[in-house]
Amino acid sequence: MEKQPIESLMGTTMENIKDMVDVNTVVGDPVLASDGTTVIPVSRVTFGFVAGGGEYGVGENKMPSLSEKMPFAGGTSAGVSVHPMGFLVVGNGQVKMLPTNYATPVDRVMELLPQVMGEMKDVLSGGAQAQPGAQGQSAEQ
Repeated sequence: MEKQPIESLMGTTMENIKDMVDVNTVVGDPVLASDGTTVIPVSRVTFGFVAGGGEYGVGENKMPSLSEKMPFAGGTSAGVSVHPMGFLVVGNGQVKMLPTNYATPVDRVMELLPQVMGEMKDVLSGGAQAQPGAQGQSAEQ
């Protein structure tokens, strides 16, 4: 079976899209900071692709025979959109996702909740240890 002209148009467009995008578009190359922290950019990539075409006869409502070759008209188009989503920060034995923007204030609260809970735990455990020493000092005075 003979190859249709639209197939070559679509093939060329898809090859060009493959050349434009690789895994480093979504998860970028890591960047090492001076303190040993590694920062990795993360993006959202959106693609759109459309192709179309047709063969057209000459004259009004002319239906060609199977052996007659008709003129072809067609085209393809593609679009790529890259939006930065945030950064993975790896360092000090932990991994954090730092988003570039927040949809709602609740998103920010949910992100900070583990950090706040950790700090509260440190304060409460440190405060419980400091109180007996403080009582002992006041009893000595």
